[in-house]
Amino acid sequence: MDFEEWEPWYCEILDYFGFSRAQDEEAARLLALLLSRDDLPTLAALIRDNEVTVCGNAPCLKDELAKIQGVIFAADAAADVLDVHGIHPDAVFTDLDGATDRLLDLNESGTIIVIHAHGDNMPLLRYWVPRFGGPVVGTTQSVPLPHVHNFGGFSDGDRAVFAADELGAVHITLIGFDLDDENVDPVKRGKLFWARKLLAAIGYAC
Repeated sequence: MDFEEWEPWYCEILDYFGFSRAQDEEAARLLALLLSRDDLPTLAALIRDNEVTVCGNAPCLKDELAKIQGVIFAADAAADVLDVHGIHPDAVFTDLDGATDRLLDLNESGTIIVIHAHGDNMPLLRYWVPRFGGPVVGTTQSVPLPHVHNFGGFSDGDRAVFAADELGAVHITLIGFDLDDENVDPVKRGKLFWARKLLAAIGYAC
């Protein structure tokens, strides 16, 4: 999704949550400085003309693992659920709020870590990004930079779907998504609302 197409959605999200665009852009610049490389070609080659399963981190994920097919994307801590069941994600999309040292191990063994910068995760970026020794890709929800990309999407799960769609997946299966979860705080409820809205905009009802 071109940024010009994404920007109206982004502005609505900023207004909805009261987030700061200036801080998002500051975080993107920080991520660009911290990244020593850009493994977007590796991610693109993994996706192009392949089936992709995007695993959200809802409690239902563990009951839906049999639906996995093709390339496996995990939304943040969904990687832990996959790991417990002996499933190695091909990529993890994360803003690092669920990061553990196990994510470093997965990265060293080839999992691409797609690291997202936003206004309130700059301390996490400083702590975690230099520690990843394997393939990494940087993303932002604001204006993209040469090595920090914007495929569209807002939270970890829907960003993974947007990336798969943008980079040429032939089919995308969503598992571990519960956008009607009532047992979440108001901010998370807002994120689920936007996930549904954004996924529907690119043809994925959930």
